Amino acid sequence: MSALSREAIEQALKGYTEPHLGKDLIAAGCLENVEIDGANVTVSIRLGFPARSVREELESGLASAVRTLDGVGEVRVRVETEIASHLAQRGVTDVKGVKNIIAIASGKGGVGKSTTAVNIALALSAEGARVGVLDADIYGPSQPRMLGIAGKPDSRDGKKLEPLVNYNIQAMSAGFLIDEETPMIWRGPMVTQALEQLLRDTNWQDVDYLVVDMPPGTGDVQLTLSQKVPVSGAVIVTTPQDIALLDARKGLKMFEKVNVPVLGIVENMSTHICSQCGHEEHIFGEGGGSRMAEQYGVEMLGSLPLDIHIREQTDGGKPTVVADPEGARAQAYRHMARKIGARLSQQRRDASSAFPKITVENT
Repeated sequence: MSALSREAIEQALKGYTEPHLGKDLIAAGCLENVEIDGANVTVSIRLGFPARSVREELESGLASAVRTLDGVGEVRVRVETEIASHLAQRGVTDVKGVKNIIAIASGKGGVGKSTTAVNIALALSAEGARVGVLDADIYGPSQPRMLGIAGKPDSRDGKKLEPLVNYNIQAMSAGFLIDEETPMIWRGPMVTQALEQLLRDTNWQDVDYLVVDMPPGTGDVQLTLSQKVPVSGAVIVTTPQDIALLDARKGLKMFEKVNVPVLGIVENMSTHICSQCGHEEHIFGEGGGSRMAEQYGVEMLGSLPLDIHIREQTDGGKPTVVADPEGARAQAYRHMARKIGARLSQQRRDASSAFPKITVENT
């Protein structure tokens, strides 16, 4: 029986490709420790993204990889998650209480961006992260209704607003401050100022991911937000329709210009499923999101059908991820959320918090 070595175990682990990262966990920098006790092996993994629902599958896959070695006895795999802060644009001030900001954007309205944003937020939470939602669509705030939240935020110190909470999601929206039917007749500078106040004057509590539901389009407001909000990554929502894809490309280019990494593309309404007979067809075209992802070298995070249940659940204040957590649609959102977290985990970390603030005084 040959003696086991760390090198041999690491080589075996390299044979397992983590599906969300698209690489092995050694290359991804997730291997924390290997303990060898005779023939018994303990492997410790630290993921940089939430993956609660696939943890057992990951542990089993890694254990199977190690068991291919000769002379291996008992194999134990421990998987933990630690979500770090990742770098945003240079020169933009961080938001207190928030590690990472993920912008959910679209080049045009009507593609299901807000529905995607709330379900991805809920999916990240279901996978084990602490999540907040900022409704940046000042003209048409929809997150209060989607999250089933009513009421106005409190302020304990007279300076900061306390986020409202439902489904374990911390939320802030202009919709909490005005009547639902009151129009916001504001010019661009007023909107960007109001949004910055909502972002920075909210008492976010240890949020791993703040999901920002961006207003549709690529105009002055969107560009200003992209420049002033410290965004770690963006997700583009589109439909397969050529017109929607044309505008989605503009959104992607906007983030590129302000040095915000695009984490991937979500193709919404990819097919229509008849509620009467179940027939599925591509009424808005086919494969547009995949072609766009390939063209720009970004991840195709997934696609979702035009499904009446997604609309009904979200309009009813109980989005798909919480209304039908075991259903295929909820699982699709959770898969997207894990891929978003995985892509973000591979970006450079923000190490500023690791260094103490040094002051020099005359004595």
